[in-house]
Amino acid sequence: MRNSPALLLLGVCLAAPSFVAAQSTTLPALIQTIPLPGATGKFDHFAVDLAGKRLFAAATGNHSVEVIDLATGKVQQSISGLGKPHGLAWVASTGSLYVADGSLAELRVYKGTPFTLAGSIKLSDDADDMVYDEAAHLLFVGHGGSDATNPAKVAVIDTEHFILTANLPVATHPEALEIDPQGKRIFANIADAGEVAVIDSTTPTVAAHWKLTKASDNVPLAYDSEHDLLFVACRTPGTLIALDAKSGAGSGKELASLPTASGADDLFYDTVLRRVYVINGAGEVDAYQVNESRAIHELGVLPTAPGAKTALFVQSLARLFVGIPGVNGKPAEIRVYSTSTGPAQ
Repeated sequence: MRNSPALLLLGVCLAAPSFVAAQSTTLPALIQTIPLPGATGKFDHFAVDLAGKRLFAAATGNHSVEVIDLATGKVQQSISGLGKPHGLAWVASTGSLYVADGSLAELRVYKGTPFTLAGSIKLSDDADDMVYDEAAHLLFVGHGGSDATNPAKVAVIDTEHFILTANLPVATHPEALEIDPQGKRIFANIADAGEVAVIDSTTPTVAAHWKLTKASDNVPLAYDSEHDLLFVACRTPGTLIALDAKSGAGSGKELASLPTASGADDLFYDTVLRRVYVINGAGEVDAYQVNESRAIHELGVLPTAPGAKTALFVQSLARLFVGIPGVNGKPAEIRVYSTSTGPAQ
């Protein structure tokens, strides 16, 4: 790993040695490669249909969304006619695939077999990441922020009626969004402002601004409900920051920071193994271990490929899907890693 302390405390004491010893140090293992014939360029975000065993990939460089059959490892459909697809969300209850398109400046919804366009809502430019509140049937979508005529906002979409119900102003373009369903909070990384906007999803309003001091250009984030921690990966410099997400005094406090590779664009928390995975455009996944006293230490580095900056971690499958860009005449592909320490599922 990098030159840094081996362990940074987030709490007041170290976990018992027995707990640390029980944790496997095995990094995710490559178990499958899914080629995407005809797809070139970079990926942005992903979504999954667990019941239908389908992976959705925003192939931004290909101006498409690739629908992949996970049972066969084959592309079922390539949804074309898009500009720059960024954020994706699958709502199983209605069989709806939502796509935020940055250059078309809109949110699209696709339904049916094969998928066809069922509707769209106009947003600002750079419509980006989104997160779905299943209990409230609300979709939160970051968009805008390029100039004064396109102010940065988080759109709130009622998915039952497919209407825009609110547009929450934020300081600069929202990057990744994450949800705390129990606390009814949405976290939005406001990268150029160096802060995390905390949205009360019941109102909905921006309830707090958590300022970062240890690093900036904060793009991806992930919430750890067990320890009430919010992990934020920054690009300047490459840093993983742990924030205290407990409500009340001290909320948003930076508890620890560790170095990570450059170009972080996705970040996930593994609730089973208590691990953080940072997906970096430098061509690696940086893994960190969290223990029961809220301490975190570097676990190891998983090499991927240059430009492989986005992924999807599916907890129920113990799988990490990493998008490998199609460059130099080679088609894009999805590399599938098992995060399970037991037999392959």
